[in-house]
Amino acid sequence: MNQPNTQPKRRKTSLKWKWAFFTSIGVLAIVVIFSGLLFNRFTNVLFQQERSHIANTLSTVSSRLTNYASPLTKRDVAQYLKPKITNSNDQGTQADGNDLYSNSLIVNFSRDNILVNVYSVNGKELFESRKGTATFYSASKRKIFTTKHRGRQILVGVEPLLSKKNGSLIGYAQVTDQLDDYRATANKLLVILVILVLISVLLTMIFAYILAQELLRPINDIQKTINEVKSDPDSDARVPAFRSNDELTDLAELLNGMLDQTQRYIDQQQQFVEDVSHELRTPVAVIQGHIDMLLRWGKDDPEVLEESLKASLQETNRMKSLVSEMLDLSRAEQIEINYGEEITDVNQVFEQVYNDFKMIHPDFTFTFDDDTDGDVYVKIYRNHLEQVLVILLDNAIKYSTKRKEVHLSLSTSMAMVNIAVQDFGEGISEEDKQKVFNRFYRVDKARSRDKGGNGLGLSIAHRLIEAYHGNISIESSLGSGSIFQINLPIMKHLPSEEEIEKKAAPTSNGQSKDSGLPEGILDTSKHDEDTGSLNDDGHHRK
Repeated sequence: MNQPNTQPKRRKTSLKWKWAFFTSIGVLAIVVIFSGLLFNRFTNVLFQQERSHIANTLSTVSSRLTNYASPLTKRDVAQYLKPKITNSNDQGTQADGNDLYSNSLIVNFSRDNILVNVYSVNGKELFESRKGTATFYSASKRKIFTTKHRGRQILVGVEPLLSKKNGSLIGYAQVTDQLDDYRATANKLLVILVILVLISVLLTMIFAYILAQELLRPINDIQKTINEVKSDPDSDARVPAFRSNDELTDLAELLNGMLDQTQRYIDQQQQFVEDVSHELRTPVAVIQGHIDMLLRWGKDDPEVLEESLKASLQETNRMKSLVSEMLDLSRAEQIEINYGEEITDVNQVFEQVYNDFKMIHPDFTFTFDDDTDGDVYVKIYRNHLEQVLVILLDNAIKYSTKRKEVHLSLSTSMAMVNIAVQDFGEGISEEDKQKVFNRFYRVDKARSRDKGGNGLGLSIAHRLIEAYHGNISIESSLGSGSIFQINLPIMKHLPSEEEIEKKAAPTSNGQSKDSGLPEGILDTSKHDEDTGSLNDDGHHRK
């Protein structure tokens, strides 16, 4: 007992959403990395500017206070670091040399996050630019470093003040930067970059979805076509032609070709079933009629019994021939796979078949015109070429009732070899010429059945020649006979003698490679079916 499928159906995720999502993830990663690098570089520049400002402030303070020879006092520091404001309306007063330094100090001290301190040699505070809390740091030379104050990072610059007169230590200058401006600018930049990243990802997702929808439109057409063919195998639905010349176009063309090929197989299968059922109906009916007659009263009459058995045997042989020929025709579809690299000398095969038919039909006159210069090689399996020639010659003999004469010719033109078989028999009308290569078609069905044919010989010949990229045609008129012509492409590069000898070399069982046929392929040297082949006893039969 089959258990029901209890597995839940997996939820379908659209390829468009997948494309948009993973594209957005990729863009997000790229933008985040780029933004991180940009943010890091920009903050480094800001930090270097803060360090530079501290260094400038230390230089300004040092230049004002190092003129003393003794340690600094509050008075000394106040005299030089407190800026002097000059009244512009006081015309009698002129600025002294300290005004330049006072202006520099005003610029340096004006920043809210900057705190300037001056300490004595003992670490006692002598000056502060504004109210604040600062920790004294001593140093032997100028030093700028970062430290923590109340849980926040600050930047501190310390420089010992050495007298220009005697080089003695007179005090310390210290600049503390709270980095408030630095943090504010960095936070603004961070917010801007985050907003840009979000906008970039959102726009990328929208654009990727639209682009995916447009690029996957052909896949939707392909899926629609497949669903139509799946629901109706006989549907003529095909993928429409795409404007873009890309891989999806190649996929659509490949799918259309596969659907066309499948449709041909379906049509061939249906035609095969119809043809076989139609052709087998008559012999089966004949055999059934004779058996019914024998069961009723014929088995007691030796003459009727013998006649019925002969008729039944004849119809059985015809069904056997029919089935064999149908299999040959079906297997011809695999020629390109199994015999795509076979090479055959046309002159040799043509001459062999010509000599065989002269021996088998001494009452016929055979004429052979060979207009080729040397041997001509084509890509075809030797036995298949021989089979086609036998079919055409047998067909010519069968319908030559009055003038028993057959002309054969072999010639080349451009890159093709031309084989012609001409008879002077009944001929074929214009209407019938278009149908002679169809399965089971007979020009005169009653007379053809009397001659033992099933109407498959020319169909097999047509399929074999087409499989080797050649063509077969017919010229005929009623009462004047017919000419069958075969054209096959000549090999551009002729095989060497060693290659020919290797292909013709006998195998372990004593047969040459060209004489052995894989299982399931018609061997024209042994068949006695309706393909114009030879019997084991040397007689020709169709």
